[in-house]
This record gives sequence, C-alpha cells and structure tokens, in this order.
Amino acid sequence: MERPASASQPKHTNVGVVGLGIIGRGIAGHLRRKGFSVFVWNRSPRPVPNFVGSPAELAGLCNYIQTFVSDDDALLQTVEQLSEKLTPRHVIFAHSTVAPDSMRAAADIVERRGARFVEACFTGSKGAAEKGELVYYVGGTDEALREGRPILEASSKQILHIGPVGQASAIKVATNMVTAASIQSAAEALALVQAQGLPLEKFVEAMRVNASYSGTLAMKLPKMLERDFAPHFSVKHMLKDMQIASQIALSHYLDLGVTAAARDQLLEQMQWGHGDDDYSAVLRKYLHEPSPGYSEESEIQEPLEQSNAEEWITASAGAETQNVEAQEEDLVASPEPVLSFGGTMNAAAPAAAPLRRGFLKQLLSRFSSGEE
Repeated sequence: MERPASASQPKHTNVGVVGLGIIGRGIAGHLRRKGFSVFVWNRSPRPVPNFVGSPAELAGLCNYIQTFVSDDDALLQTVEQLSEKLTPRHVIFAHSTVAPDSMRAAADIVERRGARFVEACFTGSKGAAEKGELVYYVGGTDEALREGRPILEASSKQILHIGPVGQASAIKVATNMVTAASIQSAAEALALVQAQGLPLEKFVEAMRVNASYSGTLAMKLPKMLERDFAPHFSVKHMLKDMQIASQIALSHYLDLGVTAAARDQLLEQMQWGHGDDDYSAVLRKYLHEPSPGYSEESEIQEPLEQSNAEEWITASAGAETQNVEAQEEDLVASPEPVLSFGGTMNAAAPAAAPLRRGFLKQLLSRFSSGEE
C-alpha cells in the first residue's frame, strides 16, 4: 500500500541500526538526514557517530531496531543478542533475505520477550537506500506493522503487506530469482552478440524498445558494457538467495532449472574470488578479452602423455584442496559479515570442490584404463 502523505514520523525517536553494509550504512545516513537519532552496531567497529558496544546496548537505547545482516545465522545470532534487553516497548525489523523458516524462528525469539517483530524484506539497492526509496515486502501482524510503519516509511517509497511472518521472505526470494535469471540471460545474450561481431551497444538499443526490458536491465546493462562491477548487490548475497530458492524447491520437489543455472554461474564467480563484486559480474565468463601477447597458436598444445596427465591431475587435485582450505579459513577469520548460507547452506563455494576432485579422480582412472 502507498505511504499516506500525512503519515507522522517520530523524528526524535531513537532508531537502532544493526549491520553497516551497503544498505545498512545507506539507511543510517538517510535517517540522520531526516532528523532521527540513530545508534548503530556492526560486528567490526566503525568510526561512525553513535556506535555502541553491543546489540544489547543498542536495545537499551532504542525502541526501534532495524537489522541489516547478511544471512540466516547472522539474523538469529543478532536477535538472540538483542533478546536479553527486549521489552514490550520494542519493535524489531528484520530486513535480511533469509529462508522463511529462519525468519519465523527469529520472530519467535523476539515475541517470547513480549516485543513486536516486523519482517521487512526490501527491494532496491545502494542508491535507493541512500535516498530513502526502498520498497518493503512486509510480514507480521497488523499491530506490529501499525507500530512500526512510521519507521519503515522514513526509508521507503512503498510498503507491501504480504501476510504473516515468513511469507514476505518467500516473495523476496522469488523476485530475486527473476532478477538473477534476467542478468544471467543478458550476459549470455551479450556473448552471442559479440560472437557475431556486432556492437554490444546495438543490443542495448534494441532491448530498450523490447517488451522484456526492465528496470534491472536499465540499471545493469550500461555498467556491464563498461565492465563496471562495483557492488550494489554482491555476488555472494545473490548466490545466498539462489541457494535459499534451491532449498525451498528441493523440499517441495520442484525442478527450478533456470534458478539452478543462475546459481551455478554465481558460484563460479565466488570461486574465482569475485564474491564482493556486483552480481552482474557473471558477464566475466562470457566476454573475455585476449591478454597481451595472446595468439591462437598459443592455445595449441601437444596431447598429454599418460604420465604427464597423471602428474597434472594429481597436482590439480592438491591445489584444489589447498584452495578450499584457504577459503574455509577466510570464512572463519574474516571480521566482516561474509558468505554464510545458514544451517545446511554453509560454505557453498568450498562445497563444490569435492565434486571437481571426484571428476579429476575419474579422469585419472580413465587415463589409466586407456579410456577415451
């Protein structure tokens, strides 16, 4: 429903913000500009105004707390840390895209303390957060939404009440499936256009008058042509959302082929170390530019002898293991919120490595047996 023009906004209300990533940072800045008293907490300290020492301290200062954390585990840990200070005067807003079950579990923790819980997934990226123009997909009771609406209105242009807690998360995951698929198909289309020797700009021009043109394409295509992958919505976060979609599909015996393809291409970018880039970085796979000194002859190699092949496969498998161990160490050691899919979805990038090692072993077996 549209925001009423006369909606009251309690500008002297203290608002807490948990998580200072791209969106949380933008929202905190916007609320300050609108006259709110904003207090913030992030897992790693930041030199920003009103930074407090813990989520519990934040709950002691603010009746309204907006959480912008990265995944299921982070959301559940945050509400647990808040819960010791929660009272019936508190309203907690959960803005993360997580599995519906995780959202319901977070609501249960909050509501056991008598506080109100509003599921408020959003659409819009960095610019929309900074301008206060997000669209919120909301789940929760009428009472919770009535109490929390002025805070949401301060950073949004529209609020859609989807239903009970958990349903807004399902809608958000579903919309992100379309977004990821749209950019994946655009990347493949650009590859085809380039393969035909056509200017990529002609494709963009044609799409602008095509029925399938969208706001996402309008925003992403120019940046893709410029190879500008500065993050507005990162690879790691879109991958997390596609993993959630895949798990929901699995539990309902759904075959989501397009979503699985988009997920796999995002996973590949993660494995190449591009997890913090914008998810439009999937284009990298398709538009390769020859490096200096490249020639077609340099691609021609003699067939591997069996002994050399065995050495290469063994070395590749060893290097893969070292890569996975390094990634797993990064996941534990990083002070910032990093890729973590929550529950059974943890560490998707390393999880693919055993599949590749299995393939290498099969290949070695085929060399040994003389199979082609």
